Amino acid sequence: MIRQITTRRAAVAFASALLAVATMLAVPAGSAPATTQDQRSSSAPARVDVTEARSIERQLGDEAAGFYFDRGRESMVVNVTDATAAAEVQEAGATPQVVDYSDAELAKVIRALNKRVYVVGTAWGVDPVANTVLVSLDESVGAKELAEVKAVTNRFPDLVTIERTDGRFTTNISGGEAITGSGGRCSLGFNVTNGSTDFFLTAGHCTNAISQWFTAGGAFIGPTVGSSFPGNDYGIVRHDGGVPHPGDVYLYPGSQDITSAANAFVNEHVVRSGSTTQVHDGFVEALNVTVTYPEGTVSGLIQTDVCAEPGDSGGSLFDGSAAIGLTSGGSGNCTFGGTTFFQPVVEPLSVYGVSVY
Repeated sequence: MIRQITTRRAAVAFASALLAVATMLAVPAGSAPATTQDQRSSSAPARVDVTEARSIERQLGDEAAGFYFDRGRESMVVNVTDATAAAEVQEAGATPQVVDYSDAELAKVIRALNKRVYVVGTAWGVDPVANTVLVSLDESVGAKELAEVKAVTNRFPDLVTIERTDGRFTTNISGGEAITGSGGRCSLGFNVTNGSTDFFLTAGHCTNAISQWFTAGGAFIGPTVGSSFPGNDYGIVRHDGGVPHPGDVYLYPGSQDITSAANAFVNEHVVRSGSTTQVHDGFVEALNVTVTYPEGTVSGLIQTDVCAEPGDSGGSLFDGSAAIGLTSGGSGNCTFGGTTFFQPVVEPLSVYGVSVY
């Protein structure tokens, strides 16, 4: 949900910067800045980057079992189910890892969960590092609900890892610079354009609730012109009010120029910036995650260990100059940590026919 505003914010000085970016949390002191995928791959021993690893994995067919970035070896790892496929991966320049379960086998678990389980406070997606389906349960999931989940997962005892997370999964988090309307506050994700008209992306649970948007200082930004939630969690707002809107992400202080968009990969180092918690960083834990919030289920999300708090929803997730996602929801906070989910940004860019700039 959207954080409710009880007092008028005095941060008028941020009004022009508000639309300048869509960021989410604050990078802890001493942490290294995010690097782009091209920068990372050029310094890593592996001979393939994430695009090539994805292509190799797709060509393996039935022997494919996902891929991820190994932070220790600084290389892309492609999972396979037999030695012959491992040799093919090695020859292609990636690091092979022989595992027990293929993409197809893990996908059966995901389909069963999607079909048979609707429990608020649950999330699931494939963890290629562990070669299992990771099922996360927040603290609201009691014994009855756990039994409902296990009625499905017990059919796949070796293919599932169940974990508990602190707090409750909620959409009460937003990112980037503050954007307001109808008594609520979210965060701007990324400024985008179709070549003739400029817009910004934010969370769909925000655009579902708010039709007219303003800066924290009260300047009119524009109307919601598209929204998708639940199922997805993205929306688009047209820039009608004349508020400056460069294609940067705010870093509290400073900014990061955004020049492209990319799909996330497991173990990718990502950064989030938001109007409540400013900038924080962390790593991608799982992809194509299904989360059931109190308001409904959203699928295809990115799961990370980046923290977030109320007021950060809709803000940006990025890796260097590449836009990655929009803050959807999660649990925990930036004192004790937590789990946060992001809507991949490539989907709304395609749906609305816009691009970052």
